[in-house]
Formats: sequence, structure tokens, C-alpha cells
Amino acid sequence: MKGLLVRVGIDQSYGHWNAPVDPVSNEFVYVPIPESTESQFVQGLERSYSEFMPALTAFCSAHRRHLYDDLKFPSELLGRYMHLDPDFDTLTYGDQGSRRGAGMVEMKDGDFLAFYAGLRPIRKWNHNLLYALVGLYIVEEVKMAHDVASERRWENAHTRKKETGSMDIVVYAKKGFSGRLNRCIPIGEWRDNAYRVREDVLHTWGGLKVKDGFIQRSAVPPPFLDPEKFFRWFQEKEIGFIKGNN
Repeated sequence: MKGLLVRVGIDQSYGHWNAPVDPVSNEFVYVPIPESTESQFVQGLERSYSEFMPALTAFCSAHRRHLYDDLKFPSELLGRYMHLDPDFDTLTYGDQGSRRGAGMVEMKDGDFLAFYAGLRPIRKWNHNLLYALVGLYIVEEVKMAHDVASERRWENAHTRKKETGSMDIVVYAKKGFSGRLNRCIPIGEWRDNAYRVREDVLHTWGGLKVKDGFIQRSAVPPPFLDPEKFFRWFQEKEIGFIKGNN
């Protein structure tokens, strides 16, 4: 088994905002990063942030928060397209296979991607951000993006564009065993001037191939040193999946 820890979701570098989380219930909203302004899409395959407004509005209503006054949602995002990746509706994830996604190219049936995000707590918390697992994919297959059939191009952010990168890949996950978590699993803390995987969690996982569990940035997703041990830990959490992005 092979596993990678993959950072996803809107943040201060990509979108200048962090999606909300209730640190008591671990309920959260998944919000992807914006597309580059130069992106050109196959006609009709663009994805807008307006699609995610019902989920954000419902979260705010349930937790008595105002999207703009309390959560500081940047209204300019409503005029932009989003890079919906991973897409938990279609159970796909795309990446650049010669750089960030290089470790995914040779993934086989039964390997996994564990997705995490830096979320903004809606109430007083130990840290400014709550770093947590938000999704898990059990890999079914990995394809080069340019090999994806035209009738399936709508399924992933990398194949919705008119031109795909020569080394872009798309990971397809197993239905019934993969998806967006129904509540996040906190894994991070502020330690040694950076956000890192908590030491107790890092020990339980069997370690990551990154210095001292560093997760504040993730240029290349770090592999789990003991993927089977992580997977047993995850199963013990008995977390369910949402059949969709939110």
C-alpha cells in the first residue's frame, strides 16, 4: 500500500480566505481554490463559486454566523471560476504528474490519498487555523489527462479545460470507500514556528516523509512512512463520507 498526504482547499495563498469549521463539532465546508484567470474551459464546463453558496449559507445559518461580517467571505470570488479539485461529486483528483503529482503517477488499485486543509475556526480555538483531514480516496486507477475520453472530461478540473498539461494526471477513486468526510479530523498544531501534524498523531501514523510533520505548505505531498498503520488509525475513527462536495 502507498499513501500520500495532500493539501487541498482555499487558503491565504490561493483565494485569500479559509473555509469555516466548527472546532467543537468538526463540521466544515469544503471550498476549493480559484482557477487561474488565464484558464480556458471547454464550453459549459466552467465551475463557479456560486455553486458553493448554498452550503456556506446553510453553515452560517446553523451556527448563527454572518458570511460576510463574521466569516469575511471575499465577495470578489463570486465573479471567479473555481478549481474544483478534488471533486468529491465525481471522486476524481487531478495534478501535475511531473511535479506535485509525481508520487501519484504510479499509484495502483488500493493505494490512497488523504486530503487535508487549513480551516478557519468560527469560535475561539487554540490556533488561528485548524488543520484537519477533510477527505480520503482509495485509488481505483490513475490516467493521463489527455487519455480521458471526451465524454468524461467534465469529471475533473484538469480535463474541463480546453488544453490539458502534457503531464497532467487524473486519479479516480473507488465508490463507496472514498469521499469528503462528514466531519473533519483535526491533525495539526502550531509547533516550532509552523503548523505541523501533532506529535501524538505523527507517532500513531508511523511518521511522514517530511521534516517534523510540516504541513503549513505542501509543494510535494509527503508519503506516509507506514501507510497501513495510518489506514488502521483512520478506520478506527469511524468517519462517514458525504456523497458530494458539501
